[in-house]
Amino acid sequence: MTVAICLLLYSLVVAVFAPRLLARLTRAGVAPRLGIAAWLMAAGSVLASWSVAVVALLVELLRNWTQPGEILAACVTTLQGVAAGEAGVLVQSGLVALTAIAIAAMTVLVWRWGRSLLRARTRTHRHASMARVVGRRMAGLDAVVLDAPERVAYCVAGRPHTIVVSSAALAALDDDHLAAVLTHERAHLTGRHHLLLAATRGLATNLSRIELFTTAASEVATLLEICADDAAVRRHDPRTVLGALLTLSGGASIPAGALGATGVGVLARAERLAEPPPPAQRARMRLLLSAITLLVTTGPAFTGLLAARGVASCLPGFA
Repeated sequence: MTVAICLLLYSLVVAVFAPRLLARLTRAGVAPRLGIAAWLMAAGSVLASWSVAVVALLVELLRNWTQPGEILAACVTTLQGVAAGEAGVLVQSGLVALTAIAIAAMTVLVWRWGRSLLRARTRTHRHASMARVVGRRMAGLDAVVLDAPERVAYCVAGRPHTIVVSSAALAALDDDHLAAVLTHERAHLTGRHHLLLAATRGLATNLSRIELFTTAASEVATLLEICADDAAVRRHDPRTVLGALLTLSGGASIPAGALGATGVGVLARAERLAEPPPPAQRARMRLLLSAITLLVTTGPAFTGLLAARGVASCLPGFA
């Protein structure tokens, strides 16, 4: 029981303190890849803690099924004497109910998250298919052109993946700017950014009352755009990428599930392109984010190990 309690307390600490700390470190996009890793590992460590806590409850119940007094002794040593009497059955019943509720909650979460991922996949594949049917191809252009008055460019996952450029955007962008935009969108597709976006948004939708997951979805979406910006900068001049971003800004919104150059954080990304972070700041941020990622990655296993060995005592009277 101590393992479950310690893991739940650990997850509570991460869920409460990680959002503000990580947002402060990653909002400027100094080290976007490590920022994404830190957000994903923080969210994953909370989910892993919940899962292991549920398993620990179930193991405790099965191991002491015929000894309700032992169940109570594993939770609150000061009540061992009470457990030896009639209260033992009540404690056992309470643990059964708690375990059943925990298993049901995890099952519902996994089912809803899986359903949201499937819906996102279906939606983007349908959109990509419709874009290829309605849009037109142009020689030398690795994208589908849709006739629309709004300046917009984005990519959607499908079979095959599709980059969509509106006719207004095509008219507004010169050749260099268009090449930078297409590089940006290809970076999304080759990096499978749509999978990370769907996963984080699915968690945010189903756990909307937990700030860690809602903030992670927002911040990861921006960091994915910054990663694509960096991919474009590696092949094109930063001023060209900035010019393309500003040309497309203020256009139509990006469809749900799609990734586009003007999807999120346009102003902050434009400032970052205009004034890239200095090497010293990059190195410092990489060190901080690497340390945090390592901490939250190993946190559940370390907490569970200490609790199992009796080194950690999460609450007074618990052992």
